[in-house]
Order: sequence, then C-alpha cells, then structure tokens
Amino acid sequence: MDTSIVGVGVGITDRFRTVVEEKVSRIEHLAPRATTLEVKVTHRAYRNGRMEDDTVELTLDGKGPVVRAEATDTDKFAALDLAVDKISEQIRRAKQKRVDARNHPRGAKFEKGTGELSGIDVQPASVDVLRAVATGEVPVVAEAESDEDYSPVVIRQKQFDAEWMTVEDAVDRMELVGHDFFLFIDARSDHPSVVYRRKGWDYGVIALGTQAPPEARVAS
Repeated sequence: MDTSIVGVGVGITDRFRTVVEEKVSRIEHLAPRATTLEVKVTHRAYRNGRMEDDTVELTLDGKGPVVRAEATDTDKFAALDLAVDKISEQIRRAKQKRVDARNHPRGAKFEKGTGELSGIDVQPASVDVLRAVATGEVPVVAEAESDEDYSPVVIRQKQFDAEWMTVEDAVDRMELVGHDFFLFIDARSDHPSVVYRRKGWDYGVIALGTQAPPEARVAS
C-alpha cells in the first residue's frame, strides 16, 4: 500500500513516519484491496488560551468506496492511534454489515415491479426547517480570526461534489466514513436525501421534496 504523510503547521519526523508504517500493516490486513493511505496531520494553536492540539486524518482509497477517519489529541501519536482505531472499526462494521445482510436480509427493500421502497423511514424535511435555512435563521459561524471574534460555537464547513446513488449504497458509504449520517442524491428520485443511523442496524432517510421556491410560486 502506498502511504503519503502530509503535515499542516507541523513537521513530520522520522519517528512519526516509522510509527505510521507500523500501523499500515494493521490496516492492510483489514482492507487488502486498498491501494493508498493518506495521512494528514494538522496542528492548531488557539489564541484564547486553549491547549494546542493535533488532528490526524486518514483517507483509505482503492477498489471500492473511500474510507475516512480522523481524531484529535494534544499529542499527534495519540491522535494517530485513535484515528487508526476508528478506521479499523469502520472497516469491521462494514464487513459485518455485509455478512449480516447476506445471512439475515433486513432493512430497505426495493420492489422492482412496483417501484416501492419499504423497510426504511422516509419523510420530507419540514417547511419550518426549509424556511430557516433559506432565510438564514440558522447561522454559520466561521472560525474566529481574533480573540474579540471568538465564539465557543464553531461550525466546520465542507463541500463535496454531489453523488447519485441508491439508499442502500448511501448506508454503506456512511458506515465506511464513520458518520451518523450521509448526504447524497437518490438515484431513484433525484431528490437530495440524507440517510442516518438509528438503533442497531436500523436506518432512516430524510428526503427533500421538489417544489418551487417561494418567489417562483408568487410570480406564477
């Protein structure tokens, strides 16, 4: 497996590289089809007196979906251990889920004849939620640039390309990235949707129905 290590705001020592190589064998054993592992270490220093920390992000790529995990600690070696534990658990969960699906079919079922989707909760986002997002009632606070702008609430923003897939594929991708939800475009309806984790191996789906924006309805 090809391994690349990148440091942002921190130097990568030979000792850290050696430890990463030791961890790679563990990941290779769990994901033999993976071809590349990207390790990104980001050091953050805060102006509000908060202790400095390091975030280690792991991205595993190869034949199949991309698997990601990250962890933060005041010590980058500890953050690496946590991230490796997370990505290993995500791979194990995905494998176990496939085994359970083969032995005990459950969850979402798609009837080709009728086009009906059963065994999974589907509900549209409420009008109040859509209105709050559209009018900016849900604020987004960027990371503070100075002590005066500091806020204890920081929302990290990430943008990804839209991907069309089935609900079942979205659930698998959610397990591999280790999140409790996954945003995608439903290939069957072309609606923006989110799958989310419930208890055990149960999942739900929230889908946005298509309707004209308020301005368009008034104009018509």
